[in-house]
Amino acid sequence: MNTSVADQPTTTQTRQNAMPAAPAIIASSVDEGHRTRATPFGKALVALADARPEIVGMSADLAKYTDMHIFAQAYPERFYQMGMAEQLMATAAGGLAKEGFIPFASTYATFAARRCYDFISQGVAEQDANVKIIGGLPGLTTGYGPSHQATDDIAIFRAMPNLTVIDPCDALDIEQIVPAIADHPGPVYMRVLRGNVPLVLDEYGYKFELGKAKPIRDGNDVLIISTGFMTMRALDAAKALAADRVDVAVLHVPTIKPLDEATIVREAARGGRLVVIAENHTVIGGLGEAVAGALMRAEVSTRFRHIGLPDQFLDAGSLPVLQDRYGISRNAMIASIKHWLG
Repeated sequence: MNTSVADQPTTTQTRQNAMPAAPAIIASSVDEGHRTRATPFGKALVALADARPEIVGMSADLAKYTDMHIFAQAYPERFYQMGMAEQLMATAAGGLAKEGFIPFASTYATFAARRCYDFISQGVAEQDANVKIIGGLPGLTTGYGPSHQATDDIAIFRAMPNLTVIDPCDALDIEQIVPAIADHPGPVYMRVLRGNVPLVLDEYGYKFELGKAKPIRDGNDVLIISTGFMTMRALDAAKALAADRVDVAVLHVPTIKPLDEATIVREAARGGRLVVIAENHTVIGGLGEAVAGALMRAEVSTRFRHIGLPDQFLDAGSLPVLQDRYGISRNAMIASIKHWLG
């Protein structure tokens, strides 16, 4: 890493340091009792860029709020601050990719999905350009209200040809995903957790593989198929339900497109378990409907339930209150599963 640059004041560094600290309302969701690791995306990108000079960083005026500021401080000559212009950032990223660079372009997930959809579609995905779109504040991870809550980004991007869609669970997932998507020769959309990110999967010997669903724990009564930080909550729910003699398996699906239908179908077809999909996303067009389609095509019949955000614009407020209200908190997940089991 270029530590000499990071230690010296630069225009980029001065501008970033002048920004106010990220308010708690946009911090990653960390449930009580979990360890955390600081800024895993930014650190993983810097570590990778040390050996990969073709990697460049971009941000639409949100570097500090997607942890891209760490890359900007380490490699100011390879960082492009595009201002509040996501459309321009997407188009420029496509151009940089055509010149042999690997742009990691970061903004809030809701702005990537809604504000510059057409530019990503035409300038990145249709060209099969080697661009990595990094979306912060995925799903219900901010209390700022519908303008910032990316509750529909997976549904939007799943429909885009050529685009790989990824939703990591924790810091370990993010650290392993960054080099994997850099090696993948095509466009990727990745949701990202920022700041102090939970660390849970290291306890299970987890290793990310692009396009693969990963069984994290086994169980005979319930199978939770989850993505994003809902896998953390699925594991918590499994531990809590074990006290009530409910045996819960957890299948983590970090890659939503392409979907690992073979593993999902195999696990869902086992032993008549209740299958529960858990996602930090609207119930429209996300992992739940993707899994339901896979099971339908494979003619697998099973008891099927869905934990996700409702098909509506959500309220503003504190995250613990909102996540409990809309059914994606740890306690809400446990209560739902108990109710479905009767």
